[in-house]
Amino acid sequence: MDKQKLEELLQSVASGSLTPQDACDRLKDLPFQDLGFANIDLHRGLRQGLPEVVFCPGKTAEQITEIMRRLFAEHDLVLATRATPEIAQAVKQDLAGVVYHEQSRCLTLGDFPEPDSALPAVNVITAGTADLPVAEEACLILAAARVPISKTYDVGVAGLHRLLHRLPDLRRASASIVVAGMDGVLPTVVAGLLPGPVIAVPTSVGYGANFQGIAPLLTMLNSCAAGLTVVNVDNGFGAGVAAFRIVSMANKTAKSIS
Repeated sequence: MDKQKLEELLQSVASGSLTPQDACDRLKDLPFQDLGFANIDLHRGLRQGLPEVVFCPGKTAEQITEIMRRLFAEHDLVLATRATPEIAQAVKQDLAGVVYHEQSRCLTLGDFPEPDSALPAVNVITAGTADLPVAEEACLILAAARVPISKTYDVGVAGLHRLLHRLPDLRRASASIVVAGMDGVLPTVVAGLLPGPVIAVPTSVGYGANFQGIAPLLTMLNSCAAGLTVVNVDNGFGAGVAAFRIVSMANKTAKSIS
């Protein structure tokens, strides 16, 4: 149950096209459904603006399918992250309409909404092409939240002129997600050049001394660019949600001032 669906339900009661009892029946499962193996949070969209997202690792295809089915009964779009091709194939066989986004390793059920032009845009920037799976995961979350996205890929510090060439475009967005592996320096550079919030995402991309993302994580945590925010290794999902919260609050503040 998201805000739009709840408003539609209340409007139906107000217009007389739906009885209060019918509305109560629709709301009886709030705030969660107990499936035995999972307690589905049906209030998350009302509280946070985004419905619960399914994390696939550790779950069977049958569990993922049932959770997505129950969530889709209350939401127009359901997301599941970190799905392997094998899990994706099994879920698609059991649940019609599921789409597998191979690069972001995500499953979706339902249609993506149009971007909300009232929301500030978010930059999604990568140091290299190898960082795209994590970046695309962040983009999928932002798209589901109706946040306008500006993508700037493969502009790492090994060729800094590529980033500097895009600065006029990058300055138009209100916040930035910067995804980098290897030495993890790019978020510091971006945070030193742009005025808005910068969310750094270390990736596990790199050679042995990268330590599966620990090296760029430490670089970002020790950044000399003031105010840089860092999420966990490969956590494009967390970065996308954080950026959505930032622009949503900025939009609400702007509306209250006007």
